[in-house]
Amino acid sequence: MIRTGVLATLAAVLATTLAAALAQAAGVRFEIPAGGETIPLPGFAVVTGVFSVVGVIIAVALRRWSSRPARRFVWTAGALTAVSLIPPFIAGATTATVIALIALHLVAAAVMIPALGRRLAQGS
Repeated sequence: MIRTGVLATLAAVLATTLAAALAQAAGVRFEIPAGGETIPLPGFAVVTGVFSVVGVIIAVALRRWSSRPARRFVWTAGALTAVSLIPPFIAGATTATVIALIALHLVAAAVMIPALGRRLAQGS
């Protein structure tokens, strides 16, 4: 489980950072008016990495204490992903930035949830 989690985390970090770089190249400015700062490219990697590790910890805990770890993980991760989509809307950013941030959340989820869900479904 840990190996799968580490590999999925690295893939999610790479995918979101690359997607953020492409969005920047396309003209998206990751400026958040509430704080007056622009999100730097390495910031996407760090935040993706931290929350991906949280997902791995949840998966490990569910594997240990749940009778249906894969199902519960997918539901939990899906709900947490849905909650993570709220902050971009309330940050006061431009429409392009909001759309890009939501897409980046979904990119990370699209990497992490299936990888960990499949591994949990395989059992130990």
